Amino acid sequence: MTTPVLKRRCAVYTRKSTDEGLDQAFNSLDAQREACEAYVASQRGEGWILVGDRYDDGGFSGGSLERPGLRRLLDDIQAGKVDCVVVYKIDRLTRSLMDFSRLVDLFEKRSVTFVSVTQSFNTTTSMGRLTLNILLSFAQFERELGSERVRDKIAASKRRGIWTGGVVPLGYKAENRKLVIQPADAEIVRRIFKSYLTLRSITKVLRELDAAGIRQRTGRPFDKVVLHKILKNRTYRGMTVHKAEAYPGQHEAIIDEALWNEVRSINQEPPRTRARAAAARDVALLRGLIFGPDGWAMTPQHARNNGRLYRYYVSMVTIKRGENEGLRRVPAGPIDQAVIDQIRQLVRAPEIVARTIRTAGVSAQAVHEALADFDRIWNELFPAEQARLVRLLVERVDVREDGIRVRLRTEGLRDVIHELQGSPALEQAA
Repeated sequence: MTTPVLKRRCAVYTRKSTDEGLDQAFNSLDAQREACEAYVASQRGEGWILVGDRYDDGGFSGGSLERPGLRRLLDDIQAGKVDCVVVYKIDRLTRSLMDFSRLVDLFEKRSVTFVSVTQSFNTTTSMGRLTLNILLSFAQFERELGSERVRDKIAASKRRGIWTGGVVPLGYKAENRKLVIQPADAEIVRRIFKSYLTLRSITKVLRELDAAGIRQRTGRPFDKVVLHKILKNRTYRGMTVHKAEAYPGQHEAIIDEALWNEVRSINQEPPRTRARAAAARDVALLRGLIFGPDGWAMTPQHARNNGRLYRYYVSMVTIKRGENEGLRRVPAGPIDQAVIDQIRQLVRAPEIVARTIRTAGVSAQAVHEALADFDRIWNELFPAEQARLVRLLVERVDVREDGIRVRLRTEGLRDVIHELQGSPALEQAA
Protein backbone atom coordinates (compact mmCIF):
# COMPACT_ATOMS: atom_id res chain seq x y z
CA MET A 1 0.00 0.00 0.00
CA THR A 2 1.51 3.33 -1.09
CA THR A 3 1.38 6.42 1.07
CA PRO A 4 -0.39 9.34 -0.68
CA VAL A 5 1.83 12.34 -1.44
CA LEU A 6 0.79 15.48 0.41
CA LYS A 7 0.38 18.54 -1.74
CA ARG A 8 2.59 21.53 -0.89
CA ARG A 9 1.37 24.86 -2.21
CA CYS A 10 4.40 26.87 -3.27
CA ALA A 11 4.47 30.67 -3.65
CA VAL A 12 7.27 32.24 -5.68
CA TYR A 13 8.46 35.64 -4.44
CA THR A 14 10.63 37.93 -6.61
CA ARG A 15 12.16 41.35 -5.95
CA LYS A 16 14.38 43.93 -7.65
CA SER A 17 15.76 46.96 -5.82
CA THR A 18 15.41 49.39 -8.75
CA ASP A 19 12.82 49.77 -11.47
CA GLU A 20 15.49 49.90 -14.18
CA GLY A 21 14.69 47.48 -17.01
CA LEU A 22 11.32 46.41 -15.61
CA ASP A 23 9.60 47.66 -18.77
CA GLN A 24 11.45 45.06 -20.86
CA ALA A 25 9.63 42.01 -22.22
CA PHE A 26 11.82 39.69 -20.10
CA ASN A 27 13.24 41.35 -17.00
CA SER A 28 14.98 40.36 -13.79
CA LEU A 29 11.71 39.45 -12.06
CA ASP A 30 10.81 37.12 -14.94
CA ALA A 31 14.25 35.47 -14.75
CA GLN A 32 13.88 34.88 -11.01
CA ARG A 33 10.38 33.49 -11.43
CA GLU A 34 11.46 31.16 -14.27
CA ALA A 35 14.24 29.64 -12.12
CA CYS A 36 11.91 29.22 -9.13
CA GLU A 37 9.14 27.63 -11.21
CA ALA A 38 11.64 25.19 -12.70
CA TYR A 39 12.73 24.20 -9.19
CA VAL A 40 9.13 23.67 -8.07
CA ALA A 41 8.51 21.58 -11.18
CA SER A 42 11.49 19.39 -10.30
CA GLN A 43 9.84 18.65 -6.95
CA ARG A 44 6.47 17.71 -8.43
CA GLY A 45 7.00 14.14 -7.34
CA GLU A 46 7.10 15.38 -3.74
CA GLY A 47 3.70 17.02 -4.16
CA TRP A 48 4.94 20.57 -4.86
CA ILE A 49 2.52 22.73 -6.86
CA LEU A 50 2.54 26.43 -7.72
CA VAL A 51 -0.09 28.77 -6.34
CA GLY A 52 -1.80 30.96 -8.93
CA ASP A 53 -0.93 34.38 -7.48
CA ARG A 54 2.25 36.27 -8.34
CA TYR A 55 4.19 38.04 -5.58
CA ASP A 56 6.49 40.51 -7.33
CA ASP A 57 8.11 43.70 -5.98
CA GLY A 58 9.89 45.73 -8.63
CA GLY A 59 11.72 48.84 -7.43
CA PHE A 60 11.62 48.02 -3.69
CA SER A 61 14.57 47.79 -1.30
CA GLY A 62 15.21 44.66 0.70
CA GLY A 63 15.91 46.74 3.81
CA SER A 64 12.21 47.06 4.68
CA LEU A 65 9.21 44.75 4.82
CA GLU A 66 6.87 47.45 3.53
CA ARG A 67 6.48 46.04 0.03
CA PRO A 68 3.09 45.39 -1.59
CA GLY A 69 3.97 41.99 -3.04
CA LEU A 70 5.51 40.79 0.22
CA ARG A 71 2.55 42.08 2.26
CA ARG A 72 0.15 40.10 0.05
CA LEU A 73 2.32 37.00 0.48
CA LEU A 74 2.34 37.36 4.28
CA ASP A 75 -1.42 37.88 4.31
CA ASP A 76 -1.90 34.66 2.31
CA ILE A 77 0.43 32.81 4.69
CA GLN A 78 -1.64 34.03 7.62
CA ALA A 79 -4.76 32.85 5.80
CA GLY A 80 -3.28 29.36 5.34
CA LYS A 81 -3.05 29.54 1.53
CA VAL A 82 0.72 28.87 1.24
CA ASP A 83 2.86 25.94 2.48
CA CYS A 84 6.24 26.87 1.01
CA VAL A 85 7.94 30.15 -0.03
CA VAL A 86 10.40 29.87 -2.92
CA VAL A 87 12.92 32.60 -3.80
CA TYR A 88 15.84 32.82 -6.21
CA LYS A 89 18.24 34.03 -3.49
CA ILE A 90 17.67 34.71 0.17
CA ASP A 91 18.42 38.45 -0.18
CA ARG A 92 15.43 38.72 -2.54
CA LEU A 93 13.24 38.15 0.52
CA THR A 94 15.09 40.51 2.88
CA ARG A 95 18.53 41.93 3.58
CA SER A 96 17.88 42.56 7.27
CA LEU A 97 18.71 40.01 9.98
CA MET A 98 16.00 41.40 12.26
CA ASP A 99 13.35 41.25 9.53
CA PHE A 100 14.45 37.75 8.56
CA SER A 101 14.08 36.59 12.16
CA ARG A 102 10.52 37.94 12.22
CA LEU A 103 9.71 36.19 8.95
CA VAL A 104 11.14 32.87 10.12
CA ASP A 105 9.03 33.09 13.29
CA LEU A 106 5.93 33.64 11.16
CA PHE A 107 6.85 30.75 8.85
CA GLU A 108 7.34 28.38 11.80
CA LYS A 109 4.03 29.36 13.39
CA ARG A 110 2.22 28.62 10.12
CA SER A 111 4.31 25.49 9.34
CA VAL A 112 5.62 27.16 6.17
CA THR A 113 8.99 26.12 4.75
CA PHE A 114 11.39 28.45 2.98
CA VAL A 115 13.56 27.54 -0.01
CA SER A 116 16.24 29.41 -1.99
CA VAL A 117 16.82 27.72 -5.33
CA THR A 118 20.49 28.85 -5.56
CA GLN A 119 21.41 28.21 -1.91
CA SER A 120 20.88 24.82 -0.32
CA PHE A 121 19.48 24.91 3.22
CA ASN A 122 16.57 23.74 5.35
CA THR A 123 14.96 26.10 7.85
CA THR A 124 13.69 23.23 10.00
CA THR A 125 17.18 22.43 11.35
CA SER A 126 19.51 24.47 13.58
CA MET A 127 22.33 24.12 11.05
CA GLY A 128 20.08 25.40 8.30
CA ARG A 129 19.11 28.44 10.36
CA LEU A 130 22.79 29.11 11.12
CA THR A 131 23.58 28.98 7.42
CA LEU A 132 20.77 31.40 6.71
CA ASN A 133 21.97 33.81 9.39
CA ILE A 134 25.47 33.78 7.93
CA LEU A 135 24.11 34.48 4.46
CA LEU A 136 21.88 37.24 5.84
CA SER A 137 24.83 38.80 7.66
CA PHE A 138 26.67 39.18 4.38
CA ALA A 139 23.54 40.44 2.63
CA GLN A 140 23.00 43.06 5.34
CA PHE A 141 26.67 44.06 5.19
CA GLU A 142 26.38 44.50 1.42
CA ARG A 143 23.26 46.66 1.83
CA GLU A 144 24.86 48.85 4.50
CA LEU A 145 28.02 49.19 2.41
CA GLY A 146 25.90 50.29 -0.54
CA SER A 147 24.08 52.81 1.64
CA GLU A 148 27.39 54.23 2.82
CA ARG A 149 28.55 54.63 -0.76
CA VAL A 150 25.35 56.48 -1.63
CA ARG A 151 25.69 58.76 1.41
CA ASP A 152 29.32 59.51 0.55
CA LYS A 153 28.36 60.33 -3.03
CA ILE A 154 25.59 62.68 -1.87
CA ALA A 155 27.96 64.42 0.56
CA ALA A 156 30.59 64.88 -2.17
CA SER A 157 27.98 66.26 -4.58
CA LYS A 158 26.66 68.74 -2.04
CA ARG A 159 30.16 69.95 -1.24
CA ARG A 160 30.37 70.85 -4.92
CA GLY A 161 27.03 72.67 -4.71
CA ILE A 162 25.11 70.10 -6.79
CA TRP A 163 21.39 69.57 -6.19
CA THR A 164 20.98 65.90 -5.24
CA GLY A 165 17.18 65.67 -5.22
CA GLY A 166 14.45 65.82 -2.63
CA VAL A 167 11.60 68.26 -2.16
CA VAL A 168 12.18 71.24 -4.45
CA PRO A 169 11.88 74.49 -2.43
CA LEU A 170 9.17 76.97 -3.36
CA GLY A 171 10.56 79.38 -5.95
CA TYR A 172 12.57 76.77 -7.83
CA LYS A 173 12.03 73.89 -10.23
CA ALA A 174 14.41 70.99 -10.88
CA GLU A 175 15.82 70.68 -14.39
CA ASN A 176 18.63 68.28 -15.27
CA ARG A 177 19.58 67.92 -11.59
CA LYS A 178 19.79 71.69 -11.19
CA LEU A 179 17.57 74.21 -9.41
CA VAL A 180 16.15 76.86 -11.71
CA ILE A 181 14.26 79.91 -10.45
CA GLN A 182 10.52 80.14 -11.16
CA PRO A 183 9.84 83.89 -11.23
CA ALA A 184 6.25 83.85 -9.93
CA ASP A 185 7.00 81.59 -6.97
CA ALA A 186 10.26 83.38 -6.30
CA GLU A 187 8.29 86.63 -5.84
CA ILE A 188 6.15 84.90 -3.20
CA VAL A 189 9.31 83.87 -1.34
CA ARG A 190 10.69 87.42 -1.47
CA ARG A 191 7.34 88.75 -0.25
CA ILE A 192 7.42 86.38 2.71
CA PHE A 193 10.92 87.52 3.69
CA LYS A 194 10.10 91.23 3.31
CA SER A 195 6.80 90.91 5.18
CA TYR A 196 8.50 89.09 8.03
CA LEU A 197 11.17 91.78 8.19
CA THR A 198 8.44 94.45 8.49
CA LEU A 199 5.93 92.61 10.71
CA ARG A 200 8.41 90.49 12.71
CA SER A 201 5.62 87.96 13.31
CA ILE A 202 4.87 84.66 11.57
CA THR A 203 1.20 84.97 12.52
CA LYS A 204 0.89 88.39 10.88
CA VAL A 205 2.64 87.19 7.74
CA LEU A 206 0.12 84.32 7.55
CA ARG A 207 -2.76 86.79 7.82
CA GLU A 208 -1.30 88.92 5.05
CA LEU A 209 -0.84 85.91 2.75
CA ASP A 210 -4.39 84.70 3.44
CA ALA A 211 -5.82 88.16 2.79
CA ALA A 212 -3.97 88.30 -0.54
CA GLY A 213 -5.15 84.79 -1.48
CA ILE A 214 -1.59 83.49 -1.79
CA ARG A 215 -1.31 79.71 -1.49
CA GLN A 216 1.33 77.00 -1.62
CA ARG A 217 1.98 75.11 -4.84
CA THR A 218 -0.39 72.42 -3.60
CA GLY A 219 -3.20 74.97 -3.33
CA ARG A 220 -3.25 74.76 0.48
CA PRO A 221 -2.83 77.85 2.67
CA PHE A 222 0.55 78.48 4.23
CA ASP A 223 1.02 77.52 7.87
CA LYS A 224 3.57 78.38 10.56
CA VAL A 225 5.69 75.27 10.00
CA VAL A 226 6.05 75.97 6.28
CA LEU A 227 6.93 79.65 6.84
CA HIS A 228 9.54 78.78 9.47
CA LYS A 229 11.20 76.36 7.02
CA ILE A 230 11.17 78.96 4.23
CA LEU A 231 12.69 81.67 6.44
CA LYS A 232 15.51 79.35 7.55
CA ASN A 233 16.17 77.60 4.23
CA ARG A 234 19.70 78.51 3.12
CA THR A 235 18.91 77.28 -0.37
CA TYR A 236 17.30 80.70 -0.97
CA ARG A 237 20.66 82.29 -0.19
CA GLY A 238 22.26 80.23 -2.96
CA MET A 239 23.71 77.59 -0.64
CA THR A 240 23.62 73.80 -0.72
CA VAL A 241 23.21 72.30 2.75
CA HIS A 242 24.47 68.94 3.96
CA LYS A 243 23.71 68.21 7.60
CA ALA A 244 24.98 71.27 9.51
CA GLU A 245 27.32 72.50 6.77
CA ALA A 246 26.48 74.84 3.89
CA TYR A 247 28.40 75.15 0.63
CA PRO A 248 28.09 77.57 -2.32
CA GLY A 249 25.46 76.09 -4.62
CA GLN A 250 25.38 75.96 -8.40
CA HIS A 251 21.92 77.58 -8.38
CA GLU A 252 20.98 81.25 -8.30
CA ALA A 253 19.97 82.85 -4.99
CA ILE A 254 16.45 84.26 -4.54
CA ILE A 255 17.20 86.27 -1.38
CA ASP A 256 20.10 88.75 -1.31
CA GLU A 257 22.61 88.79 1.52
CA ALA A 258 21.32 91.97 3.20
CA LEU A 259 17.72 90.74 3.47
CA TRP A 260 18.84 87.28 4.59
CA ASN A 261 21.00 88.71 7.38
CA GLU A 262 18.24 91.02 8.62
CA VAL A 263 15.72 88.17 8.79
CA ARG A 264 18.31 85.95 10.44
CA SER A 265 18.92 88.56 13.14
CA ILE A 266 15.18 88.57 13.93
CA ASN A 267 15.12 84.77 14.17
CA GLN A 268 18.04 84.88 16.60
CA GLU A 269 16.06 87.03 19.04
CA PRO A 270 14.62 85.10 22.02
CA PRO A 271 11.05 83.97 21.25
CA ARG A 272 9.67 85.84 24.28
CA THR A 273 11.28 89.07 23.10
CA ARG A 274 9.70 88.72 19.67
CA ALA A 275 6.35 87.79 21.23
CA ARG A 276 6.34 90.85 23.48
CA ALA A 277 7.27 93.11 20.58
CA ALA A 278 4.54 91.64 18.38
CA ALA A 279 2.00 91.89 21.19
CA ALA A 280 2.85 95.53 21.78
CA ARG A 281 2.08 96.31 18.14
CA ASP A 282 -1.18 94.34 18.05
CA VAL A 283 -3.24 94.56 21.24
CA ALA A 284 -6.73 94.63 19.68
CA LEU A 285 -8.54 91.89 21.60
CA LEU A 286 -11.66 91.86 19.42
CA ARG A 287 -10.16 92.31 15.98
CA GLY A 288 -12.47 90.64 13.45
CA LEU A 289 -15.14 89.88 16.08
CA ILE A 290 -16.82 93.24 16.75
CA PHE A 291 -19.65 94.79 14.70
CA GLY A 292 -21.66 98.00 14.95
CA PRO A 293 -25.45 98.42 15.20
CA ASP A 294 -25.76 98.57 11.40
CA GLY A 295 -23.90 95.29 10.94
CA TRP A 296 -20.69 96.91 9.66
CA ALA A 297 -17.47 95.46 11.04
CA MET A 298 -15.46 97.62 13.40
CA THR A 299 -11.69 97.78 13.20
CA PRO A 300 -9.15 98.80 15.87
CA GLN A 301 -7.52 102.22 15.73
CA HIS A 302 -5.50 104.25 18.17
CA ALA A 303 -4.48 107.84 18.82
CA ARG A 304 -1.94 109.54 21.08
CA ASN A 305 -2.56 112.67 23.11
CA ASN A 306 -0.01 114.14 25.51
CA GLY A 307 1.93 110.90 25.44
CA ARG A 308 -1.07 108.70 26.28
CA LEU A 309 -2.37 105.98 23.96
CA TYR A 310 -6.13 105.85 23.33
CA ARG A 311 -7.59 102.78 21.60
CA TYR A 312 -10.91 102.61 19.76
CA TYR A 313 -13.02 100.36 17.60
CA VAL A 314 -14.16 102.30 14.54
CA SER A 315 -16.86 101.29 12.07
CA MET A 316 -15.61 100.45 8.59
CA VAL A 317 -18.37 102.64 7.15
CA THR A 318 -16.63 105.60 8.76
CA ILE A 319 -13.29 104.63 7.27
CA LYS A 320 -14.64 103.89 3.78
CA ARG A 321 -17.37 106.54 3.45
CA GLY A 322 -16.58 109.07 6.12
CA GLU A 323 -20.00 108.64 7.77
CA ASN A 324 -19.96 109.52 11.47
CA GLU A 325 -23.64 109.48 12.42
CA GLY A 326 -24.71 107.05 15.09
CA LEU A 327 -22.46 104.74 17.08
CA ARG A 328 -19.40 104.69 14.82
CA ARG A 329 -16.60 104.84 17.38
CA VAL A 330 -16.35 103.17 20.81
CA PRO A 331 -13.47 103.07 23.32
CA ALA A 332 -11.75 99.72 23.24
CA GLY A 333 -10.97 99.40 26.94
CA PRO A 334 -14.55 99.14 28.33
CA ILE A 335 -15.67 96.90 25.46
CA ASP A 336 -12.72 94.53 25.94
CA GLN A 337 -13.32 94.38 29.70
CA ALA A 338 -17.04 93.64 29.25
CA VAL A 339 -16.19 90.69 26.96
CA ILE A 340 -13.58 89.38 29.42
CA ASP A 341 -16.18 89.53 32.21
CA GLN A 342 -18.57 87.46 30.06
CA ILE A 343 -15.82 84.89 29.51
CA ARG A 344 -15.13 84.67 33.24
CA GLN A 345 -18.80 83.94 33.87
CA LEU A 346 -18.71 81.24 31.20
CA VAL A 347 -15.76 79.35 32.70
CA ARG A 348 -17.43 79.34 36.13
CA ALA A 349 -20.79 77.96 34.93
CA PRO A 350 -21.13 74.41 36.41
CA GLU A 351 -22.96 72.97 33.43
CA ILE A 352 -20.28 74.30 31.06
CA VAL A 353 -17.50 72.86 33.21
CA ALA A 354 -19.23 69.46 33.32
CA ARG A 355 -19.65 69.42 29.52
CA THR A 356 -16.00 70.36 29.04
CA ILE A 357 -14.82 67.50 31.27
CA ARG A 358 -16.79 65.06 29.10
CA THR A 359 -15.39 66.36 25.79
CA ALA A 360 -11.96 67.86 26.50
CA GLY A 361 -10.04 64.58 26.40
CA VAL A 362 -8.12 65.47 29.59
CA SER A 363 -8.66 64.63 33.24
CA ALA A 364 -11.32 66.32 35.34
CA GLN A 365 -8.59 67.50 37.70
CA ALA A 366 -6.77 69.28 34.82
CA VAL A 367 -10.00 71.01 33.77
CA HIS A 368 -10.79 72.15 37.32
CA GLU A 369 -7.24 73.39 37.90
CA ALA A 370 -7.18 75.34 34.64
CA LEU A 371 -10.57 76.98 35.15
CA ALA A 372 -10.15 77.61 38.89
CA ASP A 373 -6.93 79.52 38.21
CA PHE A 374 -8.22 81.14 35.01
CA ASP A 375 -8.00 84.76 36.26
CA ARG A 376 -4.36 84.53 37.29
CA ILE A 377 -3.39 82.62 34.15
CA TRP A 378 -5.20 85.16 31.98
CA ASN A 379 -3.29 88.05 33.56
CA GLU A 380 0.05 86.34 32.88
CA LEU A 381 -0.63 85.67 29.20
CA PHE A 382 0.74 87.89 26.44
CA PRO A 383 -1.92 90.03 24.73
CA ALA A 384 -1.58 87.93 21.58
CA GLU A 385 -2.26 84.76 23.60
CA GLN A 386 -5.26 86.41 25.24
CA ALA A 387 -6.63 87.35 21.82
CA ARG A 388 -6.24 83.76 20.63
CA LEU A 389 -8.23 82.45 23.59
CA VAL A 390 -10.93 85.05 22.98
CA ARG A 391 -11.30 83.84 19.40
CA LEU A 392 -11.82 80.33 20.69
CA LEU A 393 -14.59 81.42 23.05
CA VAL A 394 -16.28 84.36 21.30
CA GLU A 395 -18.15 84.07 18.03
CA ARG A 396 -19.30 87.69 17.66
CA VAL A 397 -19.65 90.96 19.58
CA ASP A 398 -22.44 93.37 18.57
CA VAL A 399 -22.32 96.96 19.80
CA ARG A 400 -25.78 98.42 20.61
CA GLU A 401 -26.98 101.80 21.77
CA ASP A 402 -27.91 100.22 25.11
CA GLY A 403 -24.80 98.08 25.53
CA ILE A 404 -23.14 95.11 23.86
CA ARG A 405 -24.25 91.61 22.99
CA VAL A 406 -21.64 88.85 23.18
CA ARG A 407 -22.27 85.60 21.35
CA LEU A 408 -20.14 82.93 23.02
CA ARG A 409 -18.90 79.60 21.69
CA THR A 410 -19.43 77.31 24.66
CA GLU A 411 -17.89 74.38 22.80
CA GLY A 412 -14.72 76.46 22.44
CA LEU A 413 -13.93 75.96 26.13
CA ARG A 414 -12.58 72.51 25.27
CA ASP A 415 -10.00 74.09 22.94
CA VAL A 416 -9.15 76.70 25.58
CA ILE A 417 -8.29 73.94 28.07
CA HIS A 418 -5.77 72.54 25.60
CA GLU A 419 -4.37 76.04 24.95
CA LEU A 420 -3.97 76.70 28.68
CA GLN A 421 -2.34 73.31 29.22
CA GLY A 422 0.46 74.31 26.88
CA SER A 423 0.92 77.82 28.30
CA PRO A 424 3.92 78.65 30.55
CA ALA A 425 1.51 80.29 32.98
CA LEU A 426 -0.38 77.04 33.54
CA GLU A 427 2.81 75.03 33.83
CA GLN A 428 3.95 77.33 36.63
CA ALA A 429 0.56 77.01 38.30
CA ALA A 430 0.86 73.23 38.23
